[in-house]
Amino acid sequence: MKRALLAAVAALVLPAAAFASGVIDNVNGIALDSTGKVVRFRALIIDDEGKVERLLPGRYEAPPPKKKLKKGESWPKGPDFQLDGGGKTLIPGFIDSHVHVMALGLSQITLDLSTARSLAEAQARIREYVAANPGRKWIIGTGWNQDLWGLGRFPTAAELDAVASDVPVWLERVDGHAGWANSVAMRAANVTAASKAPPGGRIEMAGGKPSGVFIDKAMDLIQRAVPAPAPKDRDIALEKAQQQLLANGVTAIADMGTNIEDWQAFRRSADRGALRVRIISYALGLDNMVLIAGPEPTPWLYDDHLRMGGLKLGLDGALGSRGAWLKTDYADAAGQRGYPLIPATQLRNVMSRAAMDNFQIAVDATGDAANSELLDAITELSETYKGDRRWRIEHAEIVDPIDLPRFGQNAVVASMQPAQQPSDWRMAAARVGEARLKGAYAWKAMTDNRVPLAFGSGAPGQSVNPFTGMAVAMSREDAAGEPAGGWMPQQRVSFETALNAYTRQAAYAAFAEKRFGSLLPGQRADFLLIDRDISLARPADIRAAQVLETWIGGKRVYMKGVKP
Repeated sequence: MKRALLAAVAALVLPAAAFASGVIDNVNGIALDSTGKVVRFRALIIDDEGKVERLLPGRYEAPPPKKKLKKGESWPKGPDFQLDGGGKTLIPGFIDSHVHVMALGLSQITLDLSTARSLAEAQARIREYVAANPGRKWIIGTGWNQDLWGLGRFPTAAELDAVASDVPVWLERVDGHAGWANSVAMRAANVTAASKAPPGGRIEMAGGKPSGVFIDKAMDLIQRAVPAPAPKDRDIALEKAQQQLLANGVTAIADMGTNIEDWQAFRRSADRGALRVRIISYALGLDNMVLIAGPEPTPWLYDDHLRMGGLKLGLDGALGSRGAWLKTDYADAAGQRGYPLIPATQLRNVMSRAAMDNFQIAVDATGDAANSELLDAITELSETYKGDRRWRIEHAEIVDPIDLPRFGQNAVVASMQPAQQPSDWRMAAARVGEARLKGAYAWKAMTDNRVPLAFGSGAPGQSVNPFTGMAVAMSREDAAGEPAGGWMPQQRVSFETALNAYTRQAAYAAFAEKRFGSLLPGQRADFLLIDRDISLARPADIRAAQVLETWIGGKRVYMKGVKP
């Protein structure tokens, strides 16, 4: 069945010819110029390399009828195809600046607890999943969030044992920075009361022994015993992730933490003509960077569908698991400030090693201490590594206001995930305290400080739907309109800024702005047809927008209601 699915997808996307010129006519076109300003057009001309040839302010006019040719003249060539857009809105394809694409796909073929709203509901789903999968050696899953459950604590191994006592269970938290194991899993990993957490990690304890939850690097104690996905499972997962991305209008992604097995899956997909989404890979640590790319970033492969251009590091954990590194104690956990996952000297050495070979560097920094330390490191390294480096800070969720201007000083890219804010703001207020949140999720402050702002989802921790992210960025409200008027509304951004951060600036953040992102002539023709004019819509209506068609490189790769 798995082979049949992959073969069917490959047959769908393999073209009869490499590219075809065409016209998408009669559209309400919205694009961005070289400065990020909105431009309007009625027709898009695609050349025979799958690139944008022109944007026309009016309807397309076919070449004139045949006439007697003068010596040396030839008939003007018309397009290979012409599509009447029926007045629908056409926008650039979205670029998600922070995705874990293999985890996104694997979450669809393993246990998903992201919509569970209580411990009891999560337990019921785990029990059902175990019963439906009796042959699995391990039960793997993601998505739990004790804050949504109102527990006021982490779940325990005993609560897992109550519904799954005969098979090892390992479930990652929604942010990927904590894991929940049952007793069988801890025994399989030889975790006992004597086990010690490695630097940059924490074992939650109860009664002098591990309670079942492992934070950040302590997760390795269990993960080393978990069997890795087989190549065929990775292939299926990648295809499922692509289908979800394309249905949501995402035409390119930055994959944050690519390992060699992921890269091999990307290459297998591309070799059989099934890689539609453009993937800019950031290697999971130096070892994978060197193993995959060697002495320098790879060239763009498969007609700009795949490139490894950078290194991904993580300096701290997440607020939800109290692993984010703060300058002062957590408001709801005296004595805890989180911790750095990489010591200061090692951080600079690793960043220097990658910069030496011209790899771009992207580092997770959630807490204010982590952001400050990373900005210090970038300032120091910028003295040695000159030129256009585009250092990236991923998340940048809690920033000390005095550090906000420092992002602009070295043209640091702020790669942020708006859709996380509605589920995080109450938790952030509890963890950090209202008085320390003036630089929290500070999208407007970033633009005011002339910081390149790139938006993404953080998937699989959040939905990959960019319309949700745009609506949140513009309103600071959740789907129910809460809090009314928006949380810290001074950090709202305009429609133009939000669209820019999901397209042109997201391409810039990955050194891809000359190839795609804005529908400028010469760029790849990656675009969407959607069901409404989002430039005139309220944020709540933008949230409800639907993708009707997704085109990549001048080829239609998704139609709403049509199964691949």
